[in-house]
Amino acid sequence: MNAFVTRFAPSPTGLLHLGHAYSAWAAHDAARSAGGKLILRIEDIDRTRCKPEFEQAIFEDLAWLGLAWETPVRRQSDHFEDYTEALEKLRDKGVVYRCFKTRKEIADEIARAPHLSPDGPEGPQYVGAMLAAHEERSLLAEGAPFAWRLDTSRAIRIAEKTAGPLTFTEEGAGPKGEHGTIAATPEIFGDPVIARKDLGTSYHLASVYDDAHQGVTHIIRGEDLFPATHLH
Repeated sequence: MNAFVTRFAPSPTGLLHLGHAYSAWAAHDAARSAGGKLILRIEDIDRTRCKPEFEQAIFEDLAWLGLAWETPVRRQSDHFEDYTEALEKLRDKGVVYRCFKTRKEIADEIARAPHLSPDGPEGPQYVGAMLAAHEERSLLAEGAPFAWRLDTSRAIRIAEKTAGPLTFTEEGAGPKGEHGTIAATPEIFGDPVIARKDLGTSYHLASVYDDAHQGVTHIIRGEDLFPATHLH
């Protein structure tokens, strides 16, 4: 069995609040009880909102709480090339596509057929489609902005063909009392954005990549992030 590895991965967009502190403490205690490791990761891909002074405050607050973590600390802003390579691999597998629609266009499309877009964890589920090659070339030549979306249904088919049914194990209790082996239902997200053109990545892509890269075996998160487990 793999060694117990968990992480605390705050974004330095402000000072830690009590919920952050509790999450960090829970992760630290779980790692210590299991004889495992706690990784601290700084999720600072949003360079417009993340500030060095908030990052420094995170270190100081965690030290004041008496918590210890593995070093060196991984900063996502130092690893954009990793996320670009991960996106390229997803492109090679044919599970992502460029979406050129604006938020308003998507909202209008959903409003015309709301029954096709039930609410998901991030709002109405939007399922798009890859454009024909000539349409995409034309829009790219015009410099039209786009985002990379995950073709969730195709990704599920490929993943299940490779690894079998997608499941995760909840050792605590989810928001509805979920416990034990749970069948993952990533389709509740529709086709989520996993990389913006200006950023090259997203929380979903960068966090999942880093968890795999750093050998994370257990993720301790609040109930508000429970649905993300289905996608990740």
